[in-house]
Amino acid sequence: MTTNPTVFTLGDALVTFNPSETGPLRYVQSFAKKAGGAELNFAIGCARLGLQSKWMSRLGNDEFGKGIYKFARGEGIDVSEVEFVDGYPTSLNFKEIREDGSGKTFYYRHQSPVLTIEPEHITDELLNGVSIVHLTGVFLAIAPKNLQIVLAVLKKAKEKNIKISFDPNIRLKLWTIEDARKAYEQIFPYVDILLAGMEEVELIQHDVSKPALEAFAKQHGIGQLVIKDGANGAKLYSENMWHEKEAFKITPIDTVGAGDGFDAGYIYAALHNYSPIESLTFANAVGALVTTVKGDNEGLPELQEVLDFMNNKKAIER
Repeated sequence: MTTNPTVFTLGDALVTFNPSETGPLRYVQSFAKKAGGAELNFAIGCARLGLQSKWMSRLGNDEFGKGIYKFARGEGIDVSEVEFVDGYPTSLNFKEIREDGSGKTFYYRHQSPVLTIEPEHITDELLNGVSIVHLTGVFLAIAPKNLQIVLAVLKKAKEKNIKISFDPNIRLKLWTIEDARKAYEQIFPYVDILLAGMEEVELIQHDVSKPALEAFAKQHGIGQLVIKDGANGAKLYSENMWHEKEAFKITPIDTVGAGDGFDAGYIYAALHNYSPIESLTFANAVGALVTTVKGDNEGLPELQEVLDFMNNKKAIER
């Protein structure tokens, strides 16, 4: 593996409006404008850890889209496959945050600009130099036709012997669990690393006992089945063995984006040949750090921050 691998991801980005106070959104009077979206968060997380990060998307040819583009480029992300389109407004979401750090998201992404991506845009050159492809269920949920685009990416990746990671990232506000299951059944056979939340696994196949999860991984040929379980930690099934790691003890401020951060951390670890327990520990650390800062991606850490956090080192401020 090269010293600085390239990660590719594909998906929507949104302008995220973060509330100025906690509580039900109907009582919140002001918001801070940020950029978000699962795949963009992942791309940022990888870039901050030092990976080469390539993101494919479409943005509205409007002020919000230009703001997201500038932000992503400023994070060092390769935006050569990001284009502006007329007639499709950049997607928005509004976050509601409760006192315990939990929250809800309200999406306004009708006529998302990514609807203009077509299977023919998935060219042979698109994945040149890419070490791993990471996709999520959010892009799939936006429109039924996106399944064909994702399958085109997966087939290109397999032709080039590029590893594939997938996070179901189920959004039931965007599609039904039945539609999600049908799409995932076509995707799982391509997946090398599956990064799924415990609740998502329950939605997908109900039985989350270890024997059932083992059978699921073997049925689809998934080499690394990673289960994210928030404050309970994470576990990995790989090569007929289970590995488990507890979560770091922190006080969460905003849990949005923690799963995307975990994904970036795990992929970084996998690309650098960390052991199973080292990979889970590193990913847990990134996910934990994300929750200590308000915002979808503001808390995504740089590599040294993760290492210091894992080693319980305090930063010297002055």
